[in-house]
Amino acid sequence: MKRSKATKQCQARINNVEPTQEQISGRGGLSLFVEYLEQIGIFPLLESFFGGIRKSRKGLPVAEMFKQILCFFMDGTSRRLEYFDSLAKNPGYSGTIQTKQEAMASSHAVKRFMKAFPLPLVWLFRSIMLKLFLWRLHVNKPSMLVMGLDLVILDNDDAEQREQVRPTYKKLKGFGALNMTWENLVVDSILRSGEKHSNHSQSVHQMVKRVVKKIRKSYREDVPIFFRLDAGFFDQELLALFERLGVGYTVSGKLYQDIVQLMERTPQQQWQYYFASAAEEDERIWEYCEFGDRRDAWGWFRRAIFTRPMCDELGKVYLPISRPCQMIYTNLGMGGHIDGLLDKAGYGAHITAHSIIGLHHGRGDDELVFRAVKDFGGEILPFKRFAPNAVYYFCMLLAYFLFGCFKEDVCDGVISRDAYPTTVRRQVIDIAAKVVRHAHSVTLKVVQAVWDDLDFELLWNRCKAAPRIVTA
Repeated sequence: MKRSKATKQCQARINNVEPTQEQISGRGGLSLFVEYLEQIGIFPLLESFFGGIRKSRKGLPVAEMFKQILCFFMDGTSRRLEYFDSLAKNPGYSGTIQTKQEAMASSHAVKRFMKAFPLPLVWLFRSIMLKLFLWRLHVNKPSMLVMGLDLVILDNDDAEQREQVRPTYKKLKGFGALNMTWENLVVDSILRSGEKHSNHSQSVHQMVKRVVKKIRKSYREDVPIFFRLDAGFFDQELLALFERLGVGYTVSGKLYQDIVQLMERTPQQQWQYYFASAAEEDERIWEYCEFGDRRDAWGWFRRAIFTRPMCDELGKVYLPISRPCQMIYTNLGMGGHIDGLLDKAGYGAHITAHSIIGLHHGRGDDELVFRAVKDFGGEILPFKRFAPNAVYYFCMLLAYFLFGCFKEDVCDGVISRDAYPTTVRRQVIDIAAKVVRHAHSVTLKVVQAVWDDLDFELLWNRCKAAPRIVTA
């Protein structure tokens, strides 16, 4: 079939292909991320904690190694450490992340670096994450903290002879990560073997005491702190700890037979209705009944709210015998220290049953955080030994935390704060750029359409003005 004359005029056909020595990158947005990391001062902080890992001057500086690892996670093109070998050969990539090509790390160097961490030193990552969390509190200045606690399973079912990979409650082999969240960030974590349940040993108690103490000491002593938990944390010792610390909580309880029978005997006029708010994106209606409950081993009564939805997410009405019921226990509205803090901060209405149900339903937002973390860095840990796997995992969490801060401080208005990592990568990171050196100056050039669409100059200026990390 012959092409028309008009069709031929519209074509700009490629007749030849050839290589170029120019520094061109398809990850031009990484320059923004690297500049942001430099401005907030994360590398001196990492050097102060882990500078002793470097035993010889022959290797790369610790700060440089961390920069390339953080960029590896932010890039997200591959989750295999062998990808570092490909990056080391790419002058456009090295120019984008502001590193000389001869200083690019190989996959072997990265593996040696992660294997050099003894297990006690690995846990220092938690101290760094706590410092970053306090830094964000000083930047955002929240008047109330809503925290989440949950156990996240990392699926490593195909792993062969991997240390600490155990059968989990999800009927697959993997690791279990106890995570504490705030807004869209993971602020503390403990990586454990897969068979350990949510409230295993004293891990949760120690994590809660440590974080609450730091918040009260380094941020504000009078800020209301609130935790929401699932039934895996329904334990009287943990609830008593929250009450001693003066923090609020809601926790899903167990549907004991005596409670079910009590609800069956409760007259309909004693039930009330909960209508979800627009923020919950759920149009269902719940019936609820509140009462005081005291289990056999408890020393006192606790406030309990029994809820049951009238219909499912599609609006189909449940039969009375098929409603998925839920128990919620809380210390709000019991006259404790947390009630005074809430009232002083202007959140006195949070002690109502309607507000408590809404707060507890917000646990779904915590699940979205874990989904975003897996989208960002995956679940499979690459090493056979537990210590280097823990280093890899905490580097991923550190990169994800900084990604969340970068999205908030730099990309606000360009990208939604709720955007998943893949969306941010496609729109901000994966842009064509050219690194030009002239007159002792290095310039990153992007096409005019990207410059205008992303308002690239505004993003760059925001990176230069990023708030420094508070290390106190």
